[in-house]
This record gives sequence, structure tokens and C-alpha cells, in this order.
Amino acid sequence: MSIKKGDKITIEYIGTLDDGTIFDQSENHDELLTFEVGMNQVIEGFDNAVIGMNLEEEKKFRIEPPEAYGEYNKNLVKQISRSQLPKEEDPKVGMVVVLVSKDGQKSHAPITEVTEENILIDLNHPLAGEALNFSIKIKEIISD
Repeated sequence: MSIKKGDKITIEYIGTLDDGTIFDQSENHDELLTFEVGMNQVIEGFDNAVIGMNLEEEKKFRIEPPEAYGEYNKNLVKQISRSQLPKEEDPKVGMVVVLVSKDGQKSHAPITEVTEENILIDLNHPLAGEALNFSIKIKEIISD
């Protein structure tokens, strides 16, 4: 039975960058990755890559930034005043600031630069601009 849109599948995977760095793998999680194909529960390129695969099939594929986390957008690097941070905080490069939008959505932004008056935060996804390489194996397929 080949995977089609709407199937719920479970996979083992290893995700690497072009330099070989592993950015994520199923063995680092308590459970294997399970998602419904074509329902935007994973990045677009991943959804597309599993269509047509079969149970226990293995596959290696590469996803370019537009079908992964998008291109790096320098407009998402923002300067904010240190006065907007809690007074007890001593911001340092690498710390993560949690931002809450008006509708309650939270986003995490690492601090990339600290000056006397301001900090720079980066709202890009950490994998923005990266091509992603995956090695996967289909472990379960549940069709409707």
C-alpha cells in the first residue's frame, strides 16, 4: 500500500545539514514521528517526499529552503531596547527571548548582539536558509 495524502504514517528519520551536522533524529525523541500526510503537520518538502512510499521502505532526500523553513530573512532581525526586558535580566548573546503577540502566540528569538542600549534578536527559524537532508524509514501506514 503506497502512502497517499490523508494517510497517517510513523517514521524513523535522521535530518542533517549539508556539512553532515545532525539537526534532529527520531532516536532523540520518546516516540517516532507520526503525522497525517498532506495536512501541513510537517514541512512541505517532507510531506511531498513520503507520497508513494511503502511500509518499511527507506529513502534519502534533500529539501531546499523554500520547501523547508524558508530563506533567511534579514528583515526578521530586530533591534529592541534593553529597557523592554525585565530589569533583573542581564542579556547575553545566545540567550532566548520569548515574545508574545497580541493574540497570545509565543515565539522564541535568540539574542545575536548586545549593546549598552539595545539587543538584536533573530526571528528567523534556526534552520531558515538551510537545505535539509533526510534519511527515513516508513514504520507504519494507517489509511482511512
